[in-house]
Amino acid sequence: MYRYYLSSSDFGFPQALLLLLVVLPAVGAAVVALFPATRDRQARILATVVAGGTFAISLLLPLFPSSDRGWFAYTPLSSSPQLPWIDLDLPWVPDLGLRFHLAVDGISYPLVVLTGLLTVLCCAYTIRGSGRALSALLLVLEVGVLGTFLAFDLILFFVFFEVVLLPMYAVIAGWGGPDRRAAARKFVLYTLAGSVLLLLGVLLVVTRAGTGDLIALAGGGTLTRTTQCVAFALLAVAFAIKAPLWPLHTWLPDAHTEAPTVGSVILAGVLLKMGTYGLIRVAVGVLPQGAAWASPVLGALAAIAILAGSLICLRQHDLKRLIAYSSVGHMGFVLLGIATLTATGIQAALLGNVAHGLITGLLFFLAGAIKDRAGTGSLEQLSGLRETAPRLAGLFAFAAIASLGLPGLAGFWGEAFAVVAAVHRGGPLWITLAVLAAIGGALTAAYLLRLLRRVTHGPATPAVHAMSPAIAPAEWFAWAPLIALTLAVGLVPALVLTDTLGVQP
Repeated sequence: MYRYYLSSSDFGFPQALLLLLVVLPAVGAAVVALFPATRDRQARILATVVAGGTFAISLLLPLFPSSDRGWFAYTPLSSSPQLPWIDLDLPWVPDLGLRFHLAVDGISYPLVVLTGLLTVLCCAYTIRGSGRALSALLLVLEVGVLGTFLAFDLILFFVFFEVVLLPMYAVIAGWGGPDRRAAARKFVLYTLAGSVLLLLGVLLVVTRAGTGDLIALAGGGTLTRTTQCVAFALLAVAFAIKAPLWPLHTWLPDAHTEAPTVGSVILAGVLLKMGTYGLIRVAVGVLPQGAAWASPVLGALAAIAILAGSLICLRQHDLKRLIAYSSVGHMGFVLLGIATLTATGIQAALLGNVAHGLITGLLFFLAGAIKDRAGTGSLEQLSGLRETAPRLAGLFAFAAIASLGLPGLAGFWGEAFAVVAAVHRGGPLWITLAVLAAIGGALTAAYLLRLLRRVTHGPATPAVHAMSPAIAPAEWFAWAPLIALTLAVGLVPALVLTDTLGVQP
């Protein structure tokens, strides 16, 4: 196959595609917001078209690689630069030495595609409703998330990281449930606290190293061990809030419970990945000595998150709240993989991120459909779903089984190999953490099977009995790709970790 080789100073078609990934949804959001109220439906259709175009651009990126190293070419704690496929490096604020540096590689590309996919599905989902403002906000969120995954400059990374704050607040506060404003305020307060720590960590690295370029900073650059440890502590807490990781997770259940369906899908599917991606790209990639210093603590917190998330889920009585708490446990497996600082662990984290986005996005779509039809999210009022809506019950069962990590589905690989990576790390601590994580995996199966028993089995409650069993075309459009990809990644995990040319990582 034809290969296109580039230097960072070039600006050709591949760089134009990279720039379009953030420019197209930004322009689309502005245009959609300017539509008059009388053309609300046309505005929502346009937002879907723009999101679809952005997703299509993301699929074209592998056709223009700048190296033969494959998708996944990341070596933890390596001092050598992790060269991207496509690199766009332009002056931004020359007097301050700031550059607009975007790039894509095997760490970011699966998350870029996941973001594009979930955004177009959510925009399509809103066509049957109302509110062009919601569609415009989804596109703004896409700009922030894509920019975060593509930024190769720390200052630019921080700017894009913060872009998502106000749009997500508006989505929750404007279209959420009865307690939406309180949930939105809690989300903002936690996120602002993380933003302050992130800014301090970024400024510490940039001022001490004299650059914010992530390629130049690979392996720590000239940073001393003390600087790396302090900066890593600041960045790790900031990213833990965004992920969120235990014990900084308490904003998540409220936000998910009150957010509209598309808000929950975007929040769980891609916004949480900004935290774990930041840990891999910035905290571990730039501060390897700090990562090595903190890895035992991160591993311990990961094991606690896995166990705590599962135990809390066993006591939940609200459908969306249970799914929200399940993310704490799933992100714990991702953190465990990162904490091992091994290639296997980082691969497990990447797989876990993608699988969680697909499966939990599907779960929130289905939970929203059930709640909208039944008028309640209480598990006590949702039994007997298979009696009145067997197709919906079957799809929900598929998503729940995928979430518990059944082999052959996407959720298995990341969690299983996070445990394997901990075992390979060796030593009493990591073996203990692997055992605790495995126990947490068993508890995950317990609460998800309990959820299925309560929702799909038993006699139908009045709320479920009155439900419409019909599934709208917009719902099939939103759910079908997630179902197919959950199967595809489960059967062929190499889709995430190797390129289409067969180059092995």
